[in-house]
Amino acid sequence: PQISQVANNLEVPWALAFLSDGRLLVTERKGTLRIIDKEGKLEEKPIATIAIKQIAESGLHGIALHPSFETNHFIYLYYTYSTNGQNTLNIVSRFVFDNNSLSSETIIVDSIPGAQFHDGGRIKFGPDGKLYITTGDALDPSLAQNKGSLAGKILSVNDNGSPASANPFSNRVYSYGHRNPQGLVRHPVTGDLW
Repeated sequence: PQISQVANNLEVPWALAFLSDGRLLVTERKGTLRIIDKEGKLEEKPIATIAIKQIAESGLHGIALHPSFETNHFIYLYYTYSTNGQNTLNIVSRFVFDNNSLSSETIIVDSIPGAQFHDGGRIKFGPDGKLYITTGDALDPSLAQNKGSLAGKILSVNDNGSPASANPFSNRVYSYGHRNPQGLVRHPVTGDLW
């Protein structure tokens, strides 16, 4: 396959979301959400700057558009924060994207253990309408094996953050025992989660 550059001057771009009008939303780990227009030009001013905690691999990570984005304008973001300067946590929040700006933050999943490494951060809606969230073990492998912890998991939640009813442990945990999953994709034919 031939490779061509779409945009440059991004700082640690982490996740992409394609809008129906041909524009591209890009998260930068330092906490900014950027737009690349249909011609591949990076708009100079970020559309949002999220107050994040960035150390090593932590910061602003995943982005996902709600399956009904065209009518509700919901965008979901995964990012790292701290409540007291010492702890490191991750959160998934929902925002309203309108007129190239974000508003109305609503917390979907909070207090996901975080760390400077093994911070997870990919989010994606599945064909079942559920939001899938990858979380790292936050440098504590025992958390990945603990089904009561949100660390080292793939979570499956409804669009409001409540646990998906099909989850095997009657909580948000869909799959556990992961070190630092940073990717999610569906098989194009079977729909299986990889």
